[in-house]
Amino acid sequence: MIRLTKIFRFEMAHALPGYNGLCKHIHGHSYRLEVTISGEPDNHSGHSSEGMVFDFADLKAIVQQEIILPLDHALMLKEGSMPSFAENENELLGKIVWVPWQPTCENMLLDFAGRISNNLPERIRLCSLKLYETSTSYAEWHASDNLPVT
Repeated sequence: MIRLTKIFRFEMAHALPGYNGLCKHIHGHSYRLEVTISGEPDNHSGHSSEGMVFDFADLKAIVQQEIILPLDHALMLKEGSMPSFAENENELLGKIVWVPWQPTCENMLLDFAGRISNNLPERIRLCSLKLYETSTSYAEWHASDNLPVT
């Protein structure tokens, strides 16, 4: 089993309504997302991906489509947390992503794990995600921590 990691960056703003601190206000971050997958190398002779677990370009395409394109330079808000003026997007509020959960780093990781996992081939497993909100603060998601208890 081999693990591969690809790193992504995006800029996004959010607010945490009800939070007892400065993060209750709209503010932005330069996010860094580390995506780690695992699998066995494809050793089918003559195949274009011979010797690879998964092409980094294919992983990039999945994360770009599911995470980066929708969220880069967006404002993520919890549904129902803003007055009605924000309901009608305009030039200043042109890219609002409404989510049903508090838009914390932790909840974003749970959402990202589902989005990425659902787009990976069956033979490839999402192992972990690490989302840096600042250069010194991050949250992690590990598949091994989320296995069903038997």
